[in-house]
Amino acid sequence: MRMDASSPRNEFVKVDQAFDVSLRPTRFTDYVGQAKVRERLELFVQAARGRGDVLDHVLLSGPPGLGKTTLAYILGEQMGVNVRTTSGPAIDKAGDLAGLLTGLEKGDILFIDEIHRIPRAVEEYLYSAMEDFVIDILIDQGPNARSVRLNLPRFTLVGATTRMGLLTAPFRSRFGMSNRLDYYSHAELQQIVQRSARILNVDVDDPGALEIAARSRGTPRIANNLLRWVRDYAQVRADNKINRDVADQALTMLDIDQHGLDEMDKRMLNTILTKFGGGPVGISSLAVSVGEEAGTLEEVYEPYLIQEGYMKRTPQGRVVTPLCYERFGLKPPAGIQTELL
Repeated sequence: MRMDASSPRNEFVKVDQAFDVSLRPTRFTDYVGQAKVRERLELFVQAARGRGDVLDHVLLSGPPGLGKTTLAYILGEQMGVNVRTTSGPAIDKAGDLAGLLTGLEKGDILFIDEIHRIPRAVEEYLYSAMEDFVIDILIDQGPNARSVRLNLPRFTLVGATTRMGLLTAPFRSRFGMSNRLDYYSHAELQQIVQRSARILNVDVDDPGALEIAARSRGTPRIANNLLRWVRDYAQVRADNKINRDVADQALTMLDIDQHGLDEMDKRMLNTILTKFGGGPVGISSLAVSVGEEAGTLEEVYEPYLIQEGYMKRTPQGRVVTPLCYERFGLKPPAGIQTELL
């Protein structure tokens, strides 16, 4: 697969660090987890190659770090085409988009990360590009304004988003396939840790890999980052060998407990418990109390805590659950609500 890093005004954004790239699978057979999504995409690629056709546009959604970028590169590898990458915020004018699209060759994949952040005015130019493979650019302004139509090669747009709801209905409808990625199980993350350990030449046993996986919040990116930290810890303090005890000691140093809760998770839950009597509390008040932006709490921390059953959202605000009381060694108040209000 040919990787092109050149572009017009906004250079194609290289979204991956060298460490991440080295651990990314390049084939579906090496991709762990997301079995249904993987099967659909494999069939998608096989059918397109059998017809000698170009892939239809693909939308990938889900929380950060679950493998959306990796799947885009796998699609390019399996189709034998270029993958060019950029991000939604980098495309702030129609001219930027035109430069990206006219630089593509037939069959190429344009991967746009955080596609929901493309300005609406620019997004509308994508409609004709995705459907008819043409783009109309307005030149000049006022009486001298004129429209220039640019013909584009047949290409595949792969969009990745963590906020599906922010995409407009007309935009979503132009993707031929839409897939949502979900959090990984501990067993799947254990496989990912073991594969990454082999690539990094790290000696880790099965219990050690499982310990890292169990504290990775269901996210491969976090699992790989934790593996790198545990590798450093083992190098200095454990003769380069990772077992369950070594992994536990290394992750405890990062304030990540056995349930995968980090310092901010525990601060949020403890704040609701002690300062707000278990809730309900508004997100703005909670953000001020823990010293973090409300948007960060909503997008980064809350999804995992809600999924794991530590807290819930109600019309009145955030409320902790009996499980949260149990984790902090506290007794839930009498008559605590256990259903969503």
